[in-house]
Amino acid sequence: MTSRYIAIDWGSTNLRAWLYQGDECLDNRQSEAGVTRLNGRSPEAVLAEITHGWRDAATPVVMAGMVGSNVGWKVAPYLPVPVHFPAIGQQLTPVADKVWIIPGLSVSRDDNHNVMRGEETQLLGARQLAPASLYVMPGTHCKWVLADNQQIFDFRTVMTGELHHLLLNHSLVGAGLPEQETSPEAFAAGLEKGLCEPALLPQLFEVRASHVLGALPHEQVSEFLSGLLIGAEVATMCERFPGEQAITLVAGKSLADRYQQALSRVGRCSTFVSGDAAFQAGIRSIAHAVAN
Repeated sequence: MTSRYIAIDWGSTNLRAWLYQGDECLDNRQSEAGVTRLNGRSPEAVLAEITHGWRDAATPVVMAGMVGSNVGWKVAPYLPVPVHFPAIGQQLTPVADKVWIIPGLSVSRDDNHNVMRGEETQLLGARQLAPASLYVMPGTHCKWVLADNQQIFDFRTVMTGELHHLLLNHSLVGAGLPEQETSPEAFAAGLEKGLCEPALLPQLFEVRASHVLGALPHEQVSEFLSGLLIGAEVATMCERFPGEQAITLVAGKSLADRYQQALSRVGRCSTFVSGDAAFQAGIRSIAHAVAN
């Protein structure tokens, strides 16, 4: 009989847990007890709470995400790239009896200093579900990852999601705006500008000037800004990763659609894999091996 195991995605602000028997998910739970929101509780106590009734002494737990960072339970050291995919699951950090954390990945060169934590688990799953030589992982900090079927060679990070949030909520660009609305037209207009003029710094204040002067509807600033930032990111990163590589987008559907639109405009085809599906496939591959 295939053993039970528990897979956990433990980030800064949220925690998600799945109980598996082989490849069958028996139950799942989620909590707002991310590693920065423990409210005085220990990680051990939070783990016991989220897995209550699931575990016996033989049930292994494999965790990924910020739980392995310097603000988490215990630092799970970064593996430097290039790194072979199987090595990710072979260098787990133990934190309690039959409880492990998956390592992050790092790049440290004169031309590139980068880290990831959590995305490496998504990469393991994306490699199974939609193998590619370039993985684009949109989100708060978008990762562009160069790989083949055997190993990860390099990656870069673009702070597109965070920059959009900061500009819209904590800068003059978004000051005084009403509630924002969805607008494919405003997004497409921003995307075109970002793709054609990816040097962003001179353009950011123009976003404010455009809505102050009436050239951009006040309710559509978020959409235009999203298109501008994603367009600039895609234009810049496609120059850094030129060629005809197969591209797999690992993200939620709505965000992946925006990046697919941008990639299509520069002549790059892409395949979409749900970020959740990729994460679960990746962590299951590690946890299943540990359990058996």
